[in-house]
Amino acid sequence: MEAVADITGWFREIGVCPRIAQIDANKKFADSRLFVLFAGKIMKELSIVLVSGGMDSCVTAAIALGENKELAFLHISYGQRTESRERKAFNDIADFYGVEKRLDISIEHLAKIGGSSLTDKNIAVTEADLESKEIPTSYVPFRNANMLSIATSWAEVLRADAIYIGAVTEDSSGYPDCRPVFYEAFQKAIDAGTKPETHIEIRTPIIHLSKAEIVKKGIELDAPLHLSWSCYRNEDLACGTCDSCALRLRGFEGASVKDPILYEAS
Repeated sequence: MEAVADITGWFREIGVCPRIAQIDANKKFADSRLFVLFAGKIMKELSIVLVSGGMDSCVTAAIALGENKELAFLHISYGQRTESRERKAFNDIADFYGVEKRLDISIEHLAKIGGSSLTDKNIAVTEADLESKEIPTSYVPFRNANMLSIATSWAEVLRADAIYIGAVTEDSSGYPDCRPVFYEAFQKAIDAGTKPETHIEIRTPIIHLSKAEIVKKGIELDAPLHLSWSCYRNEDLACGTCDSCALRLRGFEGASVKDPILYEAS
């Protein structure tokens, strides 16, 4: 149990009393880059957070901050209508958290492929219908798989422990690549397609939360929701009527909190 003794001594040096229980020093914990027990919590060394700039990724980043010693932020644009505004939100959130490791990538092939109102100007961004069971026109075919592939490549190079993504199923627009079964399948692809010594976990901490619960979690964690951007249509004032705006507004209403961003006059 030499590794446990060393870690316990380190905590004593910095004035923290850790709770250490049933740790097998011969297992992965002995690799100091993987985990540190801090005040009873397991802290990962380094994780990547996919940050679109939206509310969900903003709250996911706040959650990841409490679970990791260091974060790397990844932003992926794909020729969407609000690309510039989302990039600004990404950088504003990264600045807020003081994140130094940042990667901003463009995968414009999704815009060339088309099939989504977010990337094809010939397809209108429809008005929100939160009761619809149909997949909305804003669905970008297999987008999250493209993003996770890039995140996995970067994670393997950085030797990161996890990839955080702010996917949401409950109270969402029903994108097929936001379902838990998709992330379970992609986890298997990561495990099969990376080096034997690579161990990268997909983390979806808000996937089962409603938008109201996400807002509450963000407020609880002091997430900079005022810096986030959710609108699918506009880059100055949020439209308030696209699916993303409607879900966001419903979340703030359900949390009994005023949304800090500005909307077009109704």
